[in-house]
Amino acid sequence: MFGKLSSTNNVSILLFFEGWWEWDDDCYYVGTLSKRCLTLLSFAINNCTSPPKFSVNIQEVVYEMAASAPAFKQAFSTQRICLLIGFLICSTVAGPAIGADLRCPDYVIQHAPLIWLHSDDPYMPSDLLTHIQHTSPALDGKTIPDIPTLDLDNLESLNKFGDEVALTSKDDPLSYPEWIHGATPDADGRISNATPCVVVLVEKGERDLDAFYFYFYSFNEGMNISQVLEPFNRMVKGEKAQSGMHFGIYYSQHVDGASFKWDDSALTKTDGRPIVYSARGSHANYPSRGNQIHNSVLVDYCDEGRRWDPILSAYFYHFDKKSFTVTRLDPPAKSSPTPPSSSNLTSFFYYSGRWGDIAYPASDPRQEIVPKFGLKRIESGPTGPRHKHLVRKGLKPDQRRKMGWMEWGVGIYMSLYPCCLRGWRRWVFMGLIIAVLSGAVIGAVVAVKKYRNRKYTRLQAEDIPLDDWALEDEALLSSSDEEDVDKPSKFAKRH
Repeated sequence: MFGKLSSTNNVSILLFFEGWWEWDDDCYYVGTLSKRCLTLLSFAINNCTSPPKFSVNIQEVVYEMAASAPAFKQAFSTQRICLLIGFLICSTVAGPAIGADLRCPDYVIQHAPLIWLHSDDPYMPSDLLTHIQHTSPALDGKTIPDIPTLDLDNLESLNKFGDEVALTSKDDPLSYPEWIHGATPDADGRISNATPCVVVLVEKGERDLDAFYFYFYSFNEGMNISQVLEPFNRMVKGEKAQSGMHFGIYYSQHVDGASFKWDDSALTKTDGRPIVYSARGSHANYPSRGNQIHNSVLVDYCDEGRRWDPILSAYFYHFDKKSFTVTRLDPPAKSSPTPPSSSNLTSFFYYSGRWGDIAYPASDPRQEIVPKFGLKRIESGPTGPRHKHLVRKGLKPDQRRKMGWMEWGVGIYMSLYPCCLRGWRRWVFMGLIIAVLSGAVIGAVVAVKKYRNRKYTRLQAEDIPLDDWALEDEALLSSSDEEDVDKPSKFAKRH
């Protein structure tokens, strides 16, 4: 059996070629396939996908078999040729090239993002297990009692208490204990003695594979509500990816995100690996450095501080969307160390609660809230990978976030400010609005009057000229006067 395993950037194809050969006892080579036929068949198999991991030269294999054996008989019947074609067609499979050893495909590493952490960010990527060890599960603000020691292999046991369980810090987060600062990468971008990255592979179709790279930080400063974008300096967003484009990249940012084509000019790559800039404190992901805008008016800051290569210290998994299960994969060569075989490290994936404290109430002195806008300084901890829309049609999640009225209004204000609301422009704009509203009101009144006049109908009668009405009135008046003259008055009769 000759096999070829090859992979493209987002496709893995496995081809099998199988032939049947018989050896003759009389040292006689029966039948032959032309060299041209063998060459074409070999070329077809070896070039169905690119780049190949290894190639198969059928011609050389056949002649080596014939030369090294006492006799060789080729038994290629019509039925077997048809069966061979069927094998070639049906043995093309989608998804990651995961062999029997369950090893992560190399191309997942070759195209994995590289991270630039902010130079002034005090909160580095954190080890998942260390985070669990410094937290206690709580429900409705109360610690859940009689819980065994938690780790990555039994964290899902908390699901029996519901989805509102929160891994609450044993220390006051705002006292900034040492463990929440995470681990700093070295000069090579490697984080030692910590695993802050999780890679999940999802087969989404016949030719598409999604690779999710999750980065874990024990502490996020959250939204920088003390710094709001000056409206005149509003930044222009990058071009969105076309609908249905699967081969690209999606950057998760706070409550939303941005997607790009793989060849988009907004992206920067190093040796085929996209560059991601992690915002200071908030750890939102952006394709470029500098000031970044989110939630219409808030600002994130990105620069090239510390370089981090997440896949050098990561866990790798394959997610089956039908059974909703994950399987641990061995890391590719020269990547993360292989976890011990005694631990499957999958239980944490199924945990349905939150990986941090619940948002503090307004009465808590540690909480800050922006008046009118309702933005909180400290939000609830995030949920895990199972809640991150692993099954999606395109690059973006299928269920998009609904923008609130307040955020929508702020967005409109920010759009109008440079041209219509800045300085003296506001008075001109207000005058224009008043004129438009006045015109609309007047037009509505006129339209209503016309509509009402249409309801009156003309009586079906003969038209009478106005002159005839005047003559008739004079005749009536004159006849009345004559009658008064003819009748003697009471005063005259008395005298």
